[in-house]
Amino acid sequence: MAILRNEIARLAPGDRLPSSRDLITRHGVGPVTVSRAIALLAAEGAVVTRPGSGTYVAARRPQAVGGDPDTSWQAVALAGRQPLPAPSAEQSGTPAVGTIALSGGYLHESLQPTRLLGGALARAARRPDAWHRAPAAGLSTLRTVFARQAGGDVDSEDVLVTGGGQGALSMLFRAVAAPGAPVLVESPTYPGALAAARAAGLRPVPVPMDDQGLRPDLLADAFAMTGARLLYCQPTFHNPTGTVLAPDRRRQIVDVARAAGAFLIEDDFARHLGHGRPVPRPLVADDRDGTVIHVTSLTKPASPSLRIGAVIARGPIMQRLLGMRRVDDFFIARPLQEAAVELLSTPAWDRHLRSLATALRHRCAGLADAVARQLPDWTLLSVPEGGLHLWVQLPPGLTEAAVAEAATAHRVTVNPGHHHFPAEPPAAHLRLGFAAAADPADLAEAAARLTAAARQCAPTPG
Repeated sequence: MAILRNEIARLAPGDRLPSSRDLITRHGVGPVTVSRAIALLAAEGAVVTRPGSGTYVAARRPQAVGGDPDTSWQAVALAGRQPLPAPSAEQSGTPAVGTIALSGGYLHESLQPTRLLGGALARAARRPDAWHRAPAAGLSTLRTVFARQAGGDVDSEDVLVTGGGQGALSMLFRAVAAPGAPVLVESPTYPGALAAARAAGLRPVPVPMDDQGLRPDLLADAFAMTGARLLYCQPTFHNPTGTVLAPDRRRQIVDVARAAGAFLIEDDFARHLGHGRPVPRPLVADDRDGTVIHVTSLTKPASPSLRIGAVIARGPIMQRLLGMRRVDDFFIARPLQEAAVELLSTPAWDRHLRSLATALRHRCAGLADAVARQLPDWTLLSVPEGGLHLWVQLPPGLTEAAVAEAATAHRVTVNPGHHHFPAEPPAAHLRLGFAAAADPADLAEAAARLTAAARQCAPTPG
């Protein structure tokens, strides 16, 4: 990109750039690299492509007079609104070359079923009705697949297709509780859920966990003290701890929520991210009176851009969600839904999940072993049997901010733990992902870099 920008700067508007073949030969790059670079420059307005003719330098944009525009008036117009979180580093930019990613919550490209996705999308596009309007609740075929995955007596009529899990949470928090109301959450929990709850005007209230998951006794106390009518939890491969709610507690927390006259949002984002052992049934499979609202998504086991998920709900809440769908976005893009049907209907999808489970198990064990050997004073709270992360507690004297900053300087990225707590964190933590690194061998190297980073920011004796 930098080479092409320099070349464009030397040319005048209307001048023709060298052909793609010339650029490939001159700079020793592949045709895909050249094609992507030109497409990005065209999107920026730097060049204009003319099929059959070539690529030309676009007219220069006039410079703004008097410097940057003055948008200070917006501070007054936005006063009183809850500020939303800024994009994270992984969302807002490309990390430095050679950086190993232990941050983030998605699979590396090498773990994504790219060929399956491409084939599914191509087959979906060939359907004669691929670009027709989709039903508000989603395609019946896709809803049937999600109902079958949930199990129990869940029916396709109980399913609403959504634009991924995050969009589903945003819709649910707005639909179920009024602004200012409390919402009970595990502590720690998923930061995206906290952000969505606060954006809906809700007040997240922490409920402690232990190594068996959410504590039913403290949950009952929290309902009684706050009058909350909503609980958000992740019973299976909890983010960030990886905890699976103990079998005897799964029924208890549903009973506690029902006794409080509350809804329980079950975020089942990691159902397809197990490491090979059997995964417990979703809570919704054994719920018969509409207490549990189930959320699932395909983005985690497939690709961040497969923004397809589902909400399973029964009773008047489903009608409310359908009403919100008509207000928010009418329906989810049909080609993407058709592609999801194609993907989930092929035997290759099950083979991908089995292969993914093996890869995640090996990566998890590799990073856990490296952390235990190279950072023995860091407390690895558990080695999860599913999910994408390890949850570690830092020793006294180390702060999340200092370690994260030093880690970045050593070209490794981590997620500070305080974002996962709805209130004051009890200690300093880091979330270390093992699925975003390019190569499993990178994980041991990342632990070595973290060791150097921790040594750099350790307090000096005396």
